[in-house]
Formats: sequence, C-alpha cells, structure tokens
Amino acid sequence: MKIYDISMEISHEMPVYKGRTEKRPVFKIDNDFNKGSAYETRLEMNLHTGTHLDAPLHMIEDGKNLDGFDLDKVITKCKVIDLTHVAEKVSKTDLEAKEIQMGDFILLKTRNSIENILEKDFIYLDKSGAEYLSGKKVKGVGIDALGIERAQPGHETHKILFSARIVILEGLKLDEVNEGEYFLFAAPVKIKGVEASPVRAVLIVGM
Repeated sequence: MKIYDISMEISHEMPVYKGRTEKRPVFKIDNDFNKGSAYETRLEMNLHTGTHLDAPLHMIEDGKNLDGFDLDKVITKCKVIDLTHVAEKVSKTDLEAKEIQMGDFILLKTRNSIENILEKDFIYLDKSGAEYLSGKKVKGVGIDALGIERAQPGHETHKILFSARIVILEGLKLDEVNEGEYFLFAAPVKIKGVEASPVRAVLIVGM
C-alpha cells in the first residue's frame, strides 16, 4: 500500500489566495515550558486557507453548511486527471477528452501543482467545465488551486457545482501524483455551522 499526502502544509508563509496578508495563518503560543508544564499553540486561520472543503453556504445565501456532512462523499474511489497542458482554465473541451463517468470523484491536476502560480493567475475550472461535470453527475471535484474558480462574476463554477450537489475540494497538492485511479480520504474537521473546513487529504493505492 502507498499513501500520497495531497494536503498543503499550514504555515504563516504558505501560499494564500491572491497573497492577501489577512489570509495567512497566525500562530500564537498560549503556554510553554517557561510558564508551566505543557506546551500549547493557538491557530487563527481562515477556513478557506490551504486544503479545504467548501459547503454551499460559501456562495449561496441560506445554502447548506457542513453540519451532517456525509463522509462517504469524501472517503471514496477517485480519478486524478492530468491537465498540466492547460494554459489558463479547465473547460468543457479539456474534460471531454477524458473518461469521466457518473458517480466519479474527479481531481484536476494542473500547472498549479508544478509551477509557482498559486498566488497569481492560477489555473481554474470555468463555467463550461462545471456544467460538463454537472451533466456527468460526478460525486465531487477537487483542484490543486486555492480556489476552484477566479475572475468569474457571480461565482458561476461554485454555484453550478453546488446546485448539482457536487462536493468541492480546493488546495490539493498533486505534484507527485500521476493520472489514474486512487482511493481518496478527505474528511473535513467536524466544526458546527460553518461553510468550509480544513481537510487532511490523502490518496491510497494498493489497499
């Protein structure tokens, strides 16, 4: 059995959305051995930083939050699709060339995994690509970007996927993963009432 850790490491220096300072995780030492008998660290972090799962409430007013989220949606077989040739965005045309079936959980590997563009003009999934995946009735879609879309008025990609009840994973790290079939474990932290959650995502082969 081989395990691929496809999660981003959390640190103050990590890539964050558009490089915004307020998005950077902040660590504070609450207690150390100079003060007492235990070491304790506090972390302040936007829930959309690093590897995370989005819920509909993120983009849809009165949308569903993560309460009662079904773990079988993110503990499942998946397919990694290599799209490292794509220059700007993943569209319907790019996806049509791949074998995508109903019920698949698709992970999009792009230049984001191999180039230093995460805080810049990263590769994203456009409206046509989201509509194509919705039509295919996939279970979920993940991407190696800090957001599944950018520069789209109205957040069309998010809303199309959420309307089709498709799980969205963002901030994956797929540089060491080849195109193919894997078993995905990407359970969100169990936080009440929120629109997103950090995830420790791994891919497993040879179970």
